[in-house]
Amino acid sequence: MRFVGLLRANLGRHKRRTLLTMASVALALFLFASLRTVVTTLHAASQFGSARRLVTTNATGLVFPLPVAYANRIAASPGVEKVSWANWFGGRYGDGKRFFATFAVDAKSYLDLYPEMSVPQDQKEAFLADRSGALIGRRLLDVFGWRVGQNITLQGTIYPGDWTFTVRGVYTPTDKSINDDAVMFHWQYLDERTGRQGTTGWYIFGIDSAQNAPRIGKAIDEGFRNSSAPTKTGTEQSFNASFATMWGNVSLLMNTIGMAVVFAILLVAANAMMMSARERGREVAVLKTIGFSDRRLFALVLAEAGFITITGAAIGLGAAKVLYRATNFSAGGMLPGFDVTASTLGVGALVALFLMLASGVVPAVRAARLPVVAALRNVE
Repeated sequence: MRFVGLLRANLGRHKRRTLLTMASVALALFLFASLRTVVTTLHAASQFGSARRLVTTNATGLVFPLPVAYANRIAASPGVEKVSWANWFGGRYGDGKRFFATFAVDAKSYLDLYPEMSVPQDQKEAFLADRSGALIGRRLLDVFGWRVGQNITLQGTIYPGDWTFTVRGVYTPTDKSINDDAVMFHWQYLDERTGRQGTTGWYIFGIDSAQNAPRIGKAIDEGFRNSSAPTKTGTEQSFNASFATMWGNVSLLMNTIGMAVVFAILLVAANAMMMSARERGREVAVLKTIGFSDRRLFALVLAEAGFITITGAAIGLGAAKVLYRATNFSAGGMLPGFDVTASTLGVGALVALFLMLASGVVPAVRAARLPVVAALRNVE
């Protein structure tokens, strides 16, 4: 009890300094958790994809279209079971400040290929029956206040003009890596309004076995090698990962910034702890004269540093976990499934432990090694 009382007294000696140091640690760990979650979310998105789904794009690049006539040849390839296709639309709603993905898809085959997108049966049937119908992610119900049966008008960017759709269904992802704020509509509607160009952005198709993926992909690309639009086929995972690499080396950037923030806060916390220890030279002298051992004084100063860093870390990491989950944060749809993972919390706890040792060991050793005579000599 005497040890706890001294710890409480030391922490309360400069309440403002203690609270500010604790807040700086909390902020550092909050930022660390946020930046690391960007990395883990992008990694999870790049790893999403069925082993039995392949994606075919134009070999020149994703922005170059492919003839929709390729669908029949792909479907006829040995090992291919289902084929669908999709096209990036790039529409905006309202003032355009809230980004969301918009795709034109071959509706029935696309939904058949993605059982991870749960749609009520009646809404699914209504969507499939309405050529100008749209299927939206559940998040958009809250973002824009849309409802089933409502007409919405998007301003086309790639395909100029006003495009009006009727919301016929709402999908809910069963996998958090799937974006839950996209809009999908019928590719046939896009094709009609653009003069029946007969092109699409990419193909998605299901195969009979994941082991056959390399052989099937190679065969499809060989079949279109000498055509006007050669293809590049890969797994769905590699297709999703290509979007993550478009951001550059995000992992290195986020980790570097996170470590820089933690190091800066380390200097602040260490300086505060050392100032506190220097100011208590008189108390150390008195405690040593009444029988406090060097080991106990070391533990007392280190415990003070531990309380500040661990409490700050708990606040910072806990706030990141609760805040992002409560707000269903997704960075405007760019980071679906954004959530602080258990591994991030674990790494954050290790960082807090490092902060505690780095900021507390030096002043603790100084207090423990301070000679009694030298300490008493400084008492005025």
